[in-house]
Amino acid sequence: MTTLHSLPKITERKKKRLGQGHGSGRGKTAGRGTKGQKARGKIRSVFTGGSLSLVRRLPLIRGKLRNKSISHDPIIVNIKYLHILPEKSTINMESLVKHGIVKKKDAEVYGIKILGDGTIQKAFTVELPCSNSARKKIEKAGGKVTYKVA
Repeated sequence: MTTLHSLPKITERKKKRLGQGHGSGRGKTAGRGTKGQKARGKIRSVFTGGSLSLVRRLPLIRGKLRNKSISHDPIIVNIKYLHILPEKSTINMESLVKHGIVKKKDAEVYGIKILGDGTIQKAFTVELPCSNSARKKIEKAGGKVTYKVA
């Protein structure tokens, strides 16, 4: 049977968590005294003497451009990155996601556009929006672009 004097001594105490409720033993003011600069929260580390709130100090955040639509440019894929796709394949959103060129969620939200940076040797059928330079390079390599603008 184990007795109390034979147990190992605990030399380290766990740090007491600073709770702010009544059950923590540090209720109401949470051990910060009553009033004054050091009793305030960390957001207002320097007490400014009751000045205007942050929102009222920055009126442009409140009203201007508040109703602006959230839009984003499409994801750009240059034709130099299409060399990993098999020849004579169809390039659309699903094939680019499948080969890891773009992320599915981003492609669905923003769309994809093919740009003409780089060279291409393989013939592809492209079903995505293309720039004029990309269209020329794809057709020069023997491929075709079937995307129609609505």
